[in-house]
Amino acid sequence: MSFRGSATAGALAIVLLTGGCAAVPERAAPAPVTVTPGPDREVVATPAAHTRPGAEPAVVATGLDAPWSVVPLPDGTQLVSERDTAAVAEIRADGSVREVGRIPGVVPGGEGGLHGLAVREQDEQTWLYAYHGAETENRVVRMPLTGDAGSRGLGAPEMVLDGIPRASTHNGGRIAFGPDGFLYVTTGDAGLRDAAQDPASLAGKILRLTPEGEAAPGNPFDSRVYSLGHRNVQGIAWTADGQTWASEFGQNTYDEVNRIVAGGNYGWPVHEGVAGDAAYVDPILAWEPSEASPSGLAAAGSTVFVAGLRGERVWMLDIADDALAGNPVALWTGEYGRMRDAVVAGDDLWLLTNNTDGRGSPVDGDDRLLRVPLTQAEG
Repeated sequence: MSFRGSATAGALAIVLLTGGCAAVPERAAPAPVTVTPGPDREVVATPAAHTRPGAEPAVVATGLDAPWSVVPLPDGTQLVSERDTAAVAEIRADGSVREVGRIPGVVPGGEGGLHGLAVREQDEQTWLYAYHGAETENRVVRMPLTGDAGSRGLGAPEMVLDGIPRASTHNGGRIAFGPDGFLYVTTGDAGLRDAAQDPASLAGKILRLTPEGEAAPGNPFDSRVYSLGHRNVQGIAWTADGQTWASEFGQNTYDEVNRIVAGGNYGWPVHEGVAGDAAYVDPILAWEPSEASPSGLAAAGSTVFVAGLRGERVWMLDIADDALAGNPVALWTGEYGRMRDAVVAGDDLWLLTNNTDGRGSPVDGDDRLLRVPLTQAEG
């Protein structure tokens, strides 16, 4: 089945192909390191094919309230966070929606509230991780996820990490377990521009943690910090070769997709977009914010899907040799409004719209969870 998309070279501000990363400035002294897999995971090192939508998106659920993150579960249900209500919703295959529980301590306001979710099985317990705004900071907590589909609940929260700077904007908030078994946390600069360049600050970073919240072994700064120089990362995922990719809001000029390496400095606030400065890592792709405002990012095989808010589309990027291969393709432009999250599970791409957060123009049924089957690209 065909899908609606367009290869849009002219509309892109910059397309940059790069196979490596630049050196880290002296103040961020450690050089990039090789990350070894955790004890329970192995990084896949075999090449993978590019993927394509196999059909138009199907609406699975409607009536969600400012949804922010979706996590598919092995039994076919999905968990969705709602930013302003602090609720975690369970969505079943028939589209029914029930509230699993509300995260204690969430304080919504501005762009803050309940953000990213992640799930991990550990010691015969299923844990739900959540990134959220509290009164004066952002936090990561985890809670036991109890029961089965249709009767799930949340246990008492445990602190994983606190002290992440919070503001009305630039709160980051995406969390995901990588193929190495560690928890990756994306933070914004919270308006503290220079803090993004400070390895001692949690602002403007990608963090890499053990499931309990400590610095993961092998981190480049002997701390929780994995990479720095970020303004507001809102998407992170891994292609089949284990390479990390992230989407990032720029300020007024360029949004970015970055190839993330341990110890990499991505330039904010010194640079926005492609700078050609050997002291910093350039993005593989930069857009004007009106074309993207990228939020969630998903990967299937060697293809990356990026959800666009202002751009009201999903960008499809093929990757080869750690760089962009060919022109990005815009999917479903303007058909579903603002797109907040994109997640791949098995052979499906899951998408969340985000029209009820105060910045969109909701229509009947908003906000929605969408499902797109994926197929291997021909040729």
